[in-house]
Amino acid sequence: MTTSSESARSRSQGGAAFLLAQLGAHATALFTERVRRLDLTPAQAGLLRTLAGSPGRSQREIAEELGMAASRFVPFADELEKHGLIERRKNPKDRRLHALHLTERGDRLLGELREAGAAHEQQVCEALTPEEHRQLTALLRRMAEQQKLTPGAHPGYRTPQT
Repeated sequence: MTTSSESARSRSQGGAAFLLAQLGAHATALFTERVRRLDLTPAQAGLLRTLAGSPGRSQREIAEELGMAASRFVPFADELEKHGLIERRKNPKDRRLHALHLTERGDRLLGELREAGAAHEQQVCEALTPEEHRQLTALLRRMAEQQKLTPGAHPGYRTPQT
């Protein structure tokens, strides 16, 4: 049974939404530091992951999936291309469109990014048992779905910062 002092302490520490925001901000800071060591921003890391999952898609398709304005996406992709991580190829079905692909260098970096992501997941969730981790992941997926969030696309792509 919960006592009134336990209930008051719980309220003063915030509810589930606050804790999700608090942990999210903390996890973001940790992840930002990890990918910075790979000379990437979190947004660039996300785009590399997106391209690996579906190579050859057009800039417009990817921008739409991420919720990013096409006018913002082009310079974002330009930066990754300048660093030799992605390449644009003419789309064989529609020559007006460019299909995006990871380069060999981008693919190698993606391997390092996967290792960094696994270490990040381990660090953030180390207080949980494997079963608790599975349960939490399932609950968070269900909440994200209910909120109509695009799976795998961080809502931060919708804002001007990349």
